[in-house]
Amino acid sequence: MFPLGVANEKQRRLLYNLEMEQMAKTAKALMEAVSHAKAPFTSATHLDHVRPMFKLVWTPLLAAYSVGLQNCDDTEVASLCLEGIRCAIRIACIFGMQLERDAYVQALARFSLLTASSSITEMKQKNIDTIKTLITVAHTDGNYLGNSWHEILKCISQLELAQLIGTGVKTRYLSGAGREREGIIKGYASGGEEFMGLGLGNLVGSGADKRHMASIQESVGETSSQSVVVAVDRIFTGSTRLDGNAIVDFVRWLCAVSMDELASPHHPRMFSLQKIVEISYYNMNRIRLQWSRIWQVIGDHFNKVGCNPNEDVAIFAVDSLRQLSMKFLEKGELANFRFQKDFLRPFEHIMKKNRSPTIRDMVIRCIAQMVNSQAGNIRSGWKNIFAVFHQAASDHDGNIVELAFQTTAHIVTNIFQQHFPAAIDSFQDAVKCLSEFACNVAFPDTSMEAIRLIRYCAKYVSERPQVLREYTSDDMNVAPGDRVWVRGWFPILFELSCIINRCKLDVRTRGLTVMFEIMKSYGHTFEKHWWQDLFRIVFRIFDNMKLPEQQTEKSEWMTTTCNHALYAICDVFTQFYEALNEILLPDILAQLHWCVKQENEQLAQSGTNCLENLVILNGQKFSPEVWDQTCNCMLEIFRTTIPHVLLTWRPAGMEEDSAEKHLDLDLDRQSLSSVDKNASERGQSQLSNPTDESWKGGPYTNQKLFAGLLIKCVVQLELIQTIDNIVFYPATSKKEDAEHMAAAQRDALDADIHIDTEDQGMYKHMSSHHLFKLLDCLQESHSFSKAFNSNYEQRTVLWRAGFKGKSKPNLLKQETSSLACCLRILFRMYVDENRRDSWDAIQQRLLSVCSEALAYFITVNSESHREAWTNLLLLLLTKTLKISDEKFKAHASTYYPYLCEIMQFDLIPELRAVLRKFFLRIGVVFKICITEEQIRTTGTNLPSW
Repeated sequence: MFPLGVANEKQRRLLYNLEMEQMAKTAKALMEAVSHAKAPFTSATHLDHVRPMFKLVWTPLLAAYSVGLQNCDDTEVASLCLEGIRCAIRIACIFGMQLERDAYVQALARFSLLTASSSITEMKQKNIDTIKTLITVAHTDGNYLGNSWHEILKCISQLELAQLIGTGVKTRYLSGAGREREGIIKGYASGGEEFMGLGLGNLVGSGADKRHMASIQESVGETSSQSVVVAVDRIFTGSTRLDGNAIVDFVRWLCAVSMDELASPHHPRMFSLQKIVEISYYNMNRIRLQWSRIWQVIGDHFNKVGCNPNEDVAIFAVDSLRQLSMKFLEKGELANFRFQKDFLRPFEHIMKKNRSPTIRDMVIRCIAQMVNSQAGNIRSGWKNIFAVFHQAASDHDGNIVELAFQTTAHIVTNIFQQHFPAAIDSFQDAVKCLSEFACNVAFPDTSMEAIRLIRYCAKYVSERPQVLREYTSDDMNVAPGDRVWVRGWFPILFELSCIINRCKLDVRTRGLTVMFEIMKSYGHTFEKHWWQDLFRIVFRIFDNMKLPEQQTEKSEWMTTTCNHALYAICDVFTQFYEALNEILLPDILAQLHWCVKQENEQLAQSGTNCLENLVILNGQKFSPEVWDQTCNCMLEIFRTTIPHVLLTWRPAGMEEDSAEKHLDLDLDRQSLSSVDKNASERGQSQLSNPTDESWKGGPYTNQKLFAGLLIKCVVQLELIQTIDNIVFYPATSKKEDAEHMAAAQRDALDADIHIDTEDQGMYKHMSSHHLFKLLDCLQESHSFSKAFNSNYEQRTVLWRAGFKGKSKPNLLKQETSSLACCLRILFRMYVDENRRDSWDAIQQRLLSVCSEALAYFITVNSESHREAWTNLLLLLLTKTLKISDEKFKAHASTYYPYLCEIMQFDLIPELRAVLRKFFLRIGVVFKICITEEQIRTTGTNLPSW
């Protein structure tokens, strides 16, 4: 402490010197006293003694070396201090003393003047020597530096910038000579921040003159000396000598420094990025275990750099990645290795995250170049290649999509042909990629071609199943026999189903066609349990949860795709009936039932048509159990589609008796006479179309309800015709009705009408039990339609609510066709000798049905309604006339009173002719009149029956 009052600077300095001299004398005396002590000196005998000794002295040593370097410009002192620091780092590295090592390395970095807190304008020879020492440490102790690589590599990065200044490359950012003041400001704005790390930011903006700039270049010029440049390069080329852990540390910190360099928004530097590429080349021959760890770090860095917002940086990264990949692919890949997949993953990441068209186009071109030049060496890398093309497939840029698709097509058509075994692991990815191309709505031509290529892929699976069976890889838990399915067929068919579910009409229709073409072409090679998996995919087409939300789109989907799929499913089932019958019939029947229940007329009709085709084409192979399932399905469809609401519906607020005031039998007669006699037997509703203009006035809820009811009516009619076609074969009944009418017109009955064609249908393959089930369906449908047609009040209510249109609704066609089919089946069974055991039950049912029919006909008031029954009565009477006398007695005695009542109506001539024959036969059978023998004896000319 200085005495109070000593304020003169000269006096204070004098006192300070005296105090320092006194302290020096005291220290000298103490040291001399110690030197005479007789305490023994212990020499270190083991290497481990160094660690605790160094741990005690490292701090004061560091302070001494730092003070020496900081305050002394003597070259020899600086050299000794640097050598001390170097040795200290060596000791700390050898003994794994991380804290000590990092402290000494940071001190070296600080004295290099290359750190952000220093200024390169103050650089002296000792700082140049510090840089050299730092480089030497990197050479000699690289395996032990660990996290200290960060400081060293930061300095090397800044050194490169200093070298540029020393050689004058960057003087345009530092000097204002030859420019206007505005230019100087612009130079600072664009380039100055790049040099802030060297403490030159203020200089850049201060307009330094030529002499000062020359001085700076001279001071840093030695950093560009050949010895320094070579020494720095040796750090990177010598990275091959680093051990497995050290190289990972080295790469990790080099990537960190590279990210710092690239962080500048105006002038990012790529020095470290270039060095990353170089060390990747140098270390590519390392064992795969080490190289995999290295690339995990480098690959992640390329992921980030490839997505850099600066396009120049991203282009450099992608191009560097391409060069590395080409070099790496030249080495090939051993079986059961997957490193190509890791190596090429950055391309996939960049394609996914970078939305720049330029970069995406460049990635595609890089991949295309690899495919064209290195296809024979690619193995696990195919996965990344298809992943990149998968990303490109959904792009909106036509050039990117076209380029990616061309390469994908080349792979599928040519490269797979030559290198299919190497690409098996990625076969599913290839098909998925093609599926994505097909789903790009912006390029329909590409979509169609992609579907063609998926069809082409099926050929590889078919022709090379053994390759798929022998390929193990990740499928160790898959049975060898199923590998063809899991690796080959399933991906193809699944992706086609995705196309069907995702695409617009024309593309999904093509996808659907190709899917079923593949099934039909190659289904003979499928195992039974494969079919089960396959139809789970197929039935997704009908999944309500996946159907479009919009009503118009949903309707289009059902009318087109579902409809198409339904027929195709039945075709496939028929083609492979033996294999599919046991495992899929219940599912197919359930799907048909689902289609019939949908509020879509065409789909519902298609459901019944497909059910008919399914039974007609396969019925002769049906077992009794299968017939049970089929008949139960038909019965269930009948019952669920009977429009019971037609009998009970009332508009909101309507009084129960109000409808009676508006009953009008004339209107009813008009409605019955409006039955379209020219409508086709199939596909025409006996009620008007729900899109009729008369619907526009009704509330939306009523329209929707009435539309559903109309569809149910259509389905009922279709089901009746389906049963008729199944039992008797299509067009048989229609032909029979025409023959009955012709026979009545020529007043002669042909006893052998349609005998040759009658059993073309499934009749002979069905048991009486099954036929009775179908009869139950028909009778229920007939009873409902009869009840509706007789309920004039309800029909009026519906008509006034807008149901059907200009005339009252009726179900005449359903009423007559259901009964006609029922009668055909019963009469056929009634004369079938093979069903003699059931004749009693058949007769009882036949008598009941016919009696009810005749009794109902008598109660019908409408002339047009009776006319609709003409063919039905012709059928009933003609069929009855053809049975034996024994059976005829029972029928005639039951029908006689009804037929007498019928005579009072104004019947058509054909029906009167048949009635006449019926009564004449009654006279003969019951011996009321002349017998046949008497007829022959007397020559009486009576008609035969």
